[in-house]
Amino acid sequence: MPSRLTSADIEGAAARIRPYVRLTPVIDLGDVVGKGWRLSLKLDTLQPTGSFKVRGAFSVLTATLVPEAGVVAASGGNFGAAIAHAAGVLGHKATVFVPSTSPEEKLRSISGHGADVHVISGYYADALESSRIWAAETGAFEAHAFDQLEVVAGQGTCGMEIMDQVPGSTSVLVPVGGGGLIAGIANWVRSRARVVGVEPEACPTMHAARQAGGPVEVEVGGVAASSLGSSRLGDHAWTANQWVDASILVSDDEIIEAQQWLWETCRIVAEPGASVPVAALLFERHMPMPGEQVVVVVSGANTSGVGL
Repeated sequence: MPSRLTSADIEGAAARIRPYVRLTPVIDLGDVVGKGWRLSLKLDTLQPTGSFKVRGAFSVLTATLVPEAGVVAASGGNFGAAIAHAAGVLGHKATVFVPSTSPEEKLRSISGHGADVHVISGYYADALESSRIWAAETGAFEAHAFDQLEVVAGQGTCGMEIMDQVPGSTSVLVPVGGGGLIAGIANWVRSRARVVGVEPEACPTMHAARQAGGPVEVEVGGVAASSLGSSRLGDHAWTANQWVDASILVSDDEIIEAQQWLWETCRIVAEPGASVPVAALLFERHMPMPGEQVVVVVSGANTSGVGL
């Protein structure tokens, strides 16, 4: 198991990344679904690379002596863009391995931020294997998209902001892929509010781990695979599972309808993976009690806009 993440790690990450990331807004929608509870959206879609991943990217690179060979990462798209952006700002070379199943717009974003991009047939796990071979051969520093302490600490700063911006929060709904975001948020929030993980039925890493008593391999597919397409929950996320109150699954059709709802109701562009917590609420997979203050992390906006 990895070293245990602490609140001090998250506070340290917040101090390191403050010059480079945005304090993203929270918008209050009130009782938007007419069920007697309030909904707020934490818009990490407004980070410099369009997703929360830039928090972890700057956190790990500002905590590391990066060698001349630079940094290498595997990514379905969002972490690749984030590590490319952070490396460019900090003056490092970046190489990113991306699965062929990632959307073209995410590949363009990574290369647009200055990284060398290698496309690997398959899903995230295939890209990760290739990135590790590259690190061994070149001496590049390996940044892990969701299961590295400094990366997870950076993602935890999102939870820190939520608790400051919405102090009456009773539930925080978080999309889960490899689990870096929920690991960081749950570590910060702990018992101050319920933390609920939401996943696509086609990529159920946390749900499967909770059923099996530990991380297990799952099949990967569906509309959200480019951002939530890990085949296994990260160890940091499993450690943080003690502070996760529930794990909920939603279907691809529900995800697409939630994506459309965010646009039509709020004029918010969100990629499928960022729409999964909204789907859990719209389709009553998660049912808050009357009077609750629910916060949803809208984690990324890197989409072509198809269907909006």
